[in-house]
Amino acid sequence: MNFGFPILSDPDRKIAESLQVRRQPPHPMFALPRRVTYLIDPDGIVAESYDVGRDIKGHAEEVLGDLRARTS
Repeated sequence: MNFGFPILSDPDRKIAESLQVRRQPPHPMFALPRRVTYLIDPDGIVAESYDVGRDIKGHAEEVLGDLRARTS
């Protein structure tokens, strides 16, 4: 599809489990991981973790604000 970045597939859900985003039954959407954003620093360390949840309004601005605060 010509993306400018790699796409990850996790059919056995091992990565979701390792990132602690896997939902468990009887959750109605247990087949899908929780939506989480990670802010990763230049050394590859997770600096912040954001559980997106249902309310995504303002999420991008929150992450960008934290990124700006770390780079200024």
